[in-house]
Amino acid sequence: MEDEVDRLVAAWRRERPDLDVEPLEVLSRVSRLARHLDRARRLAFTEIGLESWEFDVLTALRRAGTPYQLSPGQLLTQTLVTSGTMTNRIDRLAEKRLVERLPDPSDRRGVLVRLTPAGQDRADRALAGLLAQERTILGELTQAQRAELASLLRQLTAPFDNIPT
Repeated sequence: MEDEVDRLVAAWRRERPDLDVEPLEVLSRVSRLARHLDRARRLAFTEIGLESWEFDVLTALRRAGTPYQLSPGQLLTQTLVTSGTMTNRIDRLAEKRLVERLPDPSDRRGVLVRLTPAGQDRADRALAGLLAQERTILGELTQAQRAELASLLRQLTAPFDNIPT
């Protein structure tokens, strides 16, 4: 089976035989897959009225477990945005009544962001929709192939995820 990357690589090999274009065989496919995944995310989230950034914040809170709350700093760490961006996002989610701000009992000046029941419902439905989209994308692979691919991708991404900030 041939794909667009095969055609791209063949063209570069023809036009630039002096270059080793082998990295394109893997990373161009990863890049194309990322675009397909982004479309799948948007589709899953649009169906229930969420933006990708809203999903990221709501699911960070959902994964925290009962009582589904984190400090803004913890949300920053999990979503990799600036403090100003996070403040804006929390404000917007609070306006939609998907999260609420509570005083932090361990820090008089601090706040905690808690998922509301409506936020939990929206996060759960968005995750289920996303997983259905992703299962479709992976549908051609066996369980063993998915496990092998996950392991190989972990080897590529772990060094980036473990860089001290």
